[in-house]
Amino acid sequence: MNKEDLLNRLLLLEREINRRTKSAQRLLKYNKGSKKHKKQIAFHKCKKRNRWVFGGNRSGKTECGAVEAIWLARGNHPYKKNRKNVFGWVVSLSQQVQRDVAQSKILSYLPKEWIEDITMLSGRKDSPESGVVDQIKIKNVFGGISTIGFKSCDQGREKFQGSSLDFVWFDEEPPKDVYEECLMRVMDKQGEIFGTMTPLKGQTFIYSEIYLNRRQSPEIWYEFMTWEDNPYLNKKEIKLLERALSESSLDSRKYGKFSEGAGLVYPEFDESVHVIEPFEIPADWQYAISIDPGLNNPLAAHWYAVDWDGNIFVVAEHYAAGKDVDFHACAIKQISRKIGWKTDGKGRLYALIDSAANQKTLASSKSVAELFRERDILVNTEVDKDVFAGICRVKSYLKQDNGEPNLYLFNTCKHMISEFKGYAWAGGDTPVKKDDHCMDELRYLICTRPKTKNSQPLSSPVKADKLRRIRRMKKYRKGG
Repeated sequence: MNKEDLLNRLLLLEREINRRTKSAQRLLKYNKGSKKHKKQIAFHKCKKRNRWVFGGNRSGKTECGAVEAIWLARGNHPYKKNRKNVFGWVVSLSQQVQRDVAQSKILSYLPKEWIEDITMLSGRKDSPESGVVDQIKIKNVFGGISTIGFKSCDQGREKFQGSSLDFVWFDEEPPKDVYEECLMRVMDKQGEIFGTMTPLKGQTFIYSEIYLNRRQSPEIWYEFMTWEDNPYLNKKEIKLLERALSESSLDSRKYGKFSEGAGLVYPEFDESVHVIEPFEIPADWQYAISIDPGLNNPLAAHWYAVDWDGNIFVVAEHYAAGKDVDFHACAIKQISRKIGWKTDGKGRLYALIDSAANQKTLASSKSVAELFRERDILVNTEVDKDVFAGICRVKSYLKQDNGEPNLYLFNTCKHMISEFKGYAWAGGDTPVKKDDHCMDELRYLICTRPKTKNSQPLSSPVKADKLRRIRRMKKYRKGG
């Protein structure tokens, strides 16, 4: 073996060691780091069997649930009596929310050497973060094997029957019948219920049963977490979030207080302001194509231009369901030729795409990303999928502090316009997972851009002329 091969092998070994220890280090930092989240510690120390955290977005509430579940399963909880062969459930609103939130948090704190086995509902066990997990078998420090099972509320109450459990973690507020069924599941083992949620549905049964504790149960405990409680959330981020939300949303999303309801994700969207007539885009405004992949589900792709003042224009749209990669690749190329979109000189296009496109399906030995690349659409899967932070960024483009938008849609982008008008919160940190494909790939694109500088004056004659042209187009469309 020559020196270069030896160095390459050592480099690969070092990367593998870092990968395996990263999760363990993160868990150690959570418990013994220099920054202390006092309310998280209070949650973990509490001995009550029905504990809830009502927290704003980014308050650190979900971290509580994930770490608590892992400590119980591992048998090394620093504040409680531990057992081996622990069996618990993680309950999410839907499988999509499970994959993106609770499951993702669990895996981020769980080193692979602690995992005995993984059972998948969809996807592959060698990359569980890309699929939907059914169960994770975890090596307990006392020598046994513990199980964390994943459930979703949309399965219905019947799917929660039969098991005897040590714990149930509700990631966001469940339906009442699911909650009551899970209370039965922990009765035999004198197990515990804990929940972490942003209370967006108003005065529901959780408000009555937990917050008001109308039954006066001695086992109920709750805590409110706010943005200020999270030592890892900096003040600039807090100000960005405050600007992005309406006053009616701040009570629940900042302070974790019970609100009157969820509502639209983007109430700032105004079709008369943000939707404009198409015009010829200068070549040097062309920025990127962004794709949210789908085969049976719709695939959404949009072409984005950015002018010299940082304003984003959505200039073209492809949207179709039940089609294969060949069809979509052909359509994307055809639209690109029609609008004169730039290539790399060899006829190849560049695009952003959801990282889920890396996952291989049972029907193909190649991932969707690989199939697009073979068809000269060079997709980049390294996109930011943080839903709530992405939504805040989109909001800042819809309306700056000075009242002017930084985002415009050509009126030919019918599906994106429709999604903007109907995109609503499901509860917690996530919107309703329906008719959201355009919204997803819009976030991927927006998150590649620098943060906007709000309250800017008209910075150039070009911008002033552009705004006059947009006003004239609006007037012409209205028949003025």
